[in-house]
Amino acid sequence: MGFAIVGDWDTAEDRFLEALQEEMRRRGMVQADQAEARESTVVFHVLEPGRIIPYRRRSQSVYVVSVVFLDQWPDNLLHFGYPMLIRSLGNLLLMTDRDPSACRAAFVTLEQGSYVVEGDGGFDRWIAKVVDRLWPLATSRLVINNRFEPDLPEFLWEGDAVSKRLCEAGRRLDEWDLLPAPFPMEQLLSPRDMRHIHHLFGIGGLSYGNLSARCPSGGFWMSASGVNKGAMTTVGEHVLLVKDYDETHNEMVLSVPPHIQPRRVSVDAIEHWMIYRDHPQVGAIVHVHAWMDGVKATQVNYPCGTIQLAREVAGLVREAPRPERAVIGLKNHGLTITGTDLDDIFARIDGKILRHVPMV
Repeated sequence: MGFAIVGDWDTAEDRFLEALQEEMRRRGMVQADQAEARESTVVFHVLEPGRIIPYRRRSQSVYVVSVVFLDQWPDNLLHFGYPMLIRSLGNLLLMTDRDPSACRAAFVTLEQGSYVVEGDGGFDRWIAKVVDRLWPLATSRLVINNRFEPDLPEFLWEGDAVSKRLCEAGRRLDEWDLLPAPFPMEQLLSPRDMRHIHHLFGIGGLSYGNLSARCPSGGFWMSASGVNKGAMTTVGEHVLLVKDYDETHNEMVLSVPPHIQPRRVSVDAIEHWMIYRDHPQVGAIVHVHAWMDGVKATQVNYPCGTIQLAREVAGLVREAPRPERAVIGLKNHGLTITGTDLDDIFARIDGKILRHVPMV
């Protein structure tokens, strides 16, 4: 695995970047120069806050950390940093003081998480803590490719009772304001960059939250990526039938109507697939950007759609006293809730949801 640092920076920023490079090399990553950056696994893209330039990677497997040095710390990290993250086409935004002696860094994620890492034992220990946060994210593997097979039986083209219940559940969660509509990336990105994102990741917007339910005919119904879950209607476009996961080609396999131009399924499909595979008694799963007191949570905020996040969540479901009725926290992200069916999930979370996810 390799990494590179690209962009423009001045000597005031050298100490942080040199220490970052040294720590990455110490952990076994090979450094490339700027000319070879596009062949690297991880790219640190250094930007000026007032001049955000997108980094157009060649492959979705390249993890881009957008790096911004600040003269003044913002009052609201997420509101300040999130537009820069989107415009830079990064996977993660790292903001730090131009004066490295402050030993303070903030991260902003595509899932709208933000948290600060501060030094408590000197500069070198702080750099190690920063890389500790970066390492599992930058070395994770996405499972977001879809293979569409136009073999959905005709009697399912209009859905079934379970898919209709899924659409109703989406509307109910939307009324609770727990499934936000897609983030309007087109307001921040040029048409060229929108095409680039769609080509690599198959998305036209960022939405948060998803839901699924086991299909009596096999597989499971799941909400599509980037759609308003409160307005789902069409099989193949808003709701998709997930048949399997093809490990060899690292893609989710979906059964769609032959007459529909399908959308991709939610990026969390791999996580739901693992849970349904391991627990036949699980009939439905809901993921929301909210919290509940007393939940057991993942230890790392892996990005959505990575096999590492799926394995960790599935492992916590397996450890739960009743896997078919588990509530699992996703660090700095939200909740994954299993149930025997959607009604079971709603009955258990009604009145217990906390809207703000704690950031640690």
